[in-house]
Amino acid sequence: MAPGLRNESPAARQHPLTGALVPLPPHPRSRLLCSSRQLEQSAMARATSTALLLLLLTVAAAGGRVARTGSGPPLAGNAASVEELRVRRKTAGNGLGGTPQMGWNSWNHFSCDVNEKIIRETADALVNTSLAKLGYQYVNIDDCWAEYNRDHKGNMVPNKQTFPSGIKALADYVHARGLKLGIYSDAGTQTCSKKMPGSLDHEEQDVKTFASWGVDYLKYDNCNDAGRSIMERYTKMSKAMKKYGKNIFFSLCEWGNENPATWAGGMGNSWRTTLDIVDNWESMTSRADQNDKWASYAGPGGWNDPDMLEVGNGGMTEAEYRSHFSIWALAKAPLLIGCDVRSMSQQTEDIINNWEVIAVNQGKYSLPLTCP
Repeated sequence: MAPGLRNESPAARQHPLTGALVPLPPHPRSRLLCSSRQLEQSAMARATSTALLLLLLTVAAAGGRVARTGSGPPLAGNAASVEELRVRRKTAGNGLGGTPQMGWNSWNHFSCDVNEKIIRETADALVNTSLAKLGYQYVNIDDCWAEYNRDHKGNMVPNKQTFPSGIKALADYVHARGLKLGIYSDAGTQTCSKKMPGSLDHEEQDVKTFASWGVDYLKYDNCNDAGRSIMERYTKMSKAMKKYGKNIFFSLCEWGNENPATWAGGMGNSWRTTLDIVDNWESMTSRADQNDKWASYAGPGGWNDPDMLEVGNGGMTEAEYRSHFSIWALAKAPLLIGCDVRSMSQQTEDIINNWEVIAVNQGKYSLPLTCP
């Protein structure tokens, strides 16, 4: 059976900080624990202590052992056969995204108020807190990083006020710390903020620019589309990425409008399955539910993306944030921190550095959970 299609979990995992081998609970069966709907039905879902996370892990451990070899059936709740999964699992072929991406993104906390000082300090914080050692490797700049207009050659230009040193120097800084730099653009005439140009009809030029700067990740949004189809616009950028950006992780963000899980696997490394998340329980759980139905389309090389993490931004309780992080981990969703890691609380740090939960998300021989 092909790697990535087996219902298999390692018996133990090396602790990323101490190096010790620590036994892991078996990967839970989806019929016992998967979507926010089940969590909402439980009084524990609104608990105000760490009891919820303990409940999640307890239920996971009680769920019965999964097959230790590739001879067993797909995860319970995944209706597709292994052969169907093979057909569905087209990948971009760039060798990236073997596991869901981990890192940080500027948007959820800073919106357009982002600058190179924040990016540098965030990279430093990821290293100093040891989050980088746990796998949080991408430092992603979202919208608003560029000037309103392109230069006389048609190139995007970093904002002279907020990114005076340029993106290349910033990428060098991030790379020197063992991390990777991500950037943002849009499959339209302007980005969603309308403060900088999009990449529509500049796909190859922009990918060449990003590659020349040393960018490692592209989030590609879906605003201001000029009335042109999603398929046309994202296909053009995918082709440009395969030609000039082979080492750049390609994250499609078309908000799940046209069921990208069914077609984006051959274009990029992840695809949004939902509209933007908001920092509250209702938004988080609805995104989890919307994402759930596409579980069988995800796997090594391409992942469903229910949007970035809100943990630490203040809109949910500690238990709700623990639920949020655990659900994203179990769903094999990207773990992209969305808070200010420079000043996060110890409570927030304890949630996002839980390496046992991270290990479930990053396990290489299991599929996302889905609800029966």
